[in-house]
Amino acid sequence: MADVPKPGQSPGSAAATAASPTAQPDAARAPLKTPLSRVKPRTGAPTGPIIGIDLGTTNSCVAAVRGGKPFVIRSREGHNTIPSIVSLTAKHQLVVGHPAKAQLVLNPKQTVFGAKRLVGRPYVSDVVGLVKEHFLYEIVEGADGEAAVKLGHDVFTLQQLSAMILVEARELASQELGVEVQRAVITVPAYYNEHQRQAVRQAGALAGLHVERIINEPTAAAIAFGYGRQLEKTVLVYDLGGGTFDVSLLQLSDKVYEVIGTAGDTFLGGVDFDKAIADHLATIVQEKLGPDFPVHTVRERLVEAAEVAKRALSEQQEARVHVPWLAQPPGQPPFELDVKLTRPQVEDLVSGLVNRTMEVCMEVLKTAGKTPADIHEVILVGGQSRMPMVHDTIESWLFRAPNSAVHPDEAVALGAALFAHSLGLEEGVTLIDVLPMSIGVGLPGGRYKRIIERNTKLPHARTYGIATVRDDQEELEISIYQGEGELTDDVEYLGTAKLGPLPRGPKGAVTLAVEFALSSECLLTVTARDAKGRFEVKSVFSTRDTPEVVKARVARAERIAAAVKAAKTAAANKQTSATAAPAGGGFLSRLIGRMFGGRKK
Repeated sequence: MADVPKPGQSPGSAAATAASPTAQPDAARAPLKTPLSRVKPRTGAPTGPIIGIDLGTTNSCVAAVRGGKPFVIRSREGHNTIPSIVSLTAKHQLVVGHPAKAQLVLNPKQTVFGAKRLVGRPYVSDVVGLVKEHFLYEIVEGADGEAAVKLGHDVFTLQQLSAMILVEARELASQELGVEVQRAVITVPAYYNEHQRQAVRQAGALAGLHVERIINEPTAAAIAFGYGRQLEKTVLVYDLGGGTFDVSLLQLSDKVYEVIGTAGDTFLGGVDFDKAIADHLATIVQEKLGPDFPVHTVRERLVEAAEVAKRALSEQQEARVHVPWLAQPPGQPPFELDVKLTRPQVEDLVSGLVNRTMEVCMEVLKTAGKTPADIHEVILVGGQSRMPMVHDTIESWLFRAPNSAVHPDEAVALGAALFAHSLGLEEGVTLIDVLPMSIGVGLPGGRYKRIIERNTKLPHARTYGIATVRDDQEELEISIYQGEGELTDDVEYLGTAKLGPLPRGPKGAVTLAVEFALSSECLLTVTARDAKGRFEVKSVFSTRDTPEVVKARVARAERIAAAVKAAKTAAANKQTSATAAPAGGGFLSRLIGRMFGGRKK
């Protein structure tokens, strides 16, 4: 396993032994320079303008405010968005944005896209396992147990890859504004968990940015919609982007934006629509070339063709899919794919995905105690929301057309920039957000207890009581999860809060009041206070422990407690002479010693 490079440094060369298309002999290979190498250490407090960055799954967008007006900062190639792609070229160079996108078909195994779905995820999680099946680049376990990506000889964390995109955004903004940009407001999906939010903050720091605030993407879009309009409305933001879907219900009251409810799906977006169409094209290819044809070898070209057709069908009823020289079957002329797709065909292929978005919308309304009649406006955000089927489905649900007043690709970045601008004003924007997913603790037997329920207004703090479970216990561990299930298997593992050192005392004598405190940005701090007021400790989250390790530790503790209890009961009930006592004590000591791996407690 390669060491993960430190912030601002290029990765080391001793990372991997497996060959890759870009690999060079170790002796001849120069250290890989990354965009992070250009980040200079900052001294003193951050100063200057605050920009807004929409760090997207497919594309990212950066915006700023000048003269009270928000505007999007163009990429080096003159586009309003930057592809959220990083690629290692055949010349052993890391490129970001449009140059990286050009590598997607030519060099897919060394080109990282969709990394937003992986950021902050443990490598052993089901989510990462699912992603690995669909991405061609190599996803590996990082030094901290989180998912990482191997490019050539080097291993990069998802925070580093995200930071490379943020470096590009920062440099574009600095060039446009004529001053070094050091501060930013960065948006995240409303349904991001605590790990993912912290990971985005880390990515910002690696990029040389002081992250003034993390705000949810639907909330940023609502700011872009309502800023300066003195609105009194209930709006639903439907945000269907490249890789994630979020929906938030907000009450707009002039400069106050209060989130009433939120929900989402971090695995539902435009790439899933592309996949559904590409699967259909793959079926056609195999019908032509036979079931033994390795269709995975042309997968990226089919996905690219699917995306082009999808975009065309948002404007017209029929589109031609033409992929020349797709394959060279043995003993046959080159095969080219040339078919027509109609809008009804594609709508049939993706109808299940659109229906899933509507189920999430209904869930938000139900949780908030609202009905469609209570909504004044539906704001569409995200590139995939352009699909006519999305408009038609929402209109049939609300009996009126959704609002198209904001640009689906730019609204989130513009809203983030407006919020950033308001931070310097006396009467700026006030955000009242909610917790997207419940937070709780793991209990013996794999049970999950919710401590703070979803849609609780932020900031918020709640206290949970806990006591020591054995004599002279030096440390307490609380496994923290996030989600709505009943068992720890059904929710997301966040980490282990380790509380200690604790005062010595008999079992149950040391009781702690554990406070779960959520900031206005939905960032979690766990603090334990002794009930007798003797001390206070804050947790240190351990992301090295996987859910499986935590469950094994809990099960082991249960076995130890049961064995000790059984042995003590047996010893108390056994009527033996004084000479027999050492043998009983020796057995108990040996039993506990074996279960603790020979360690004394």
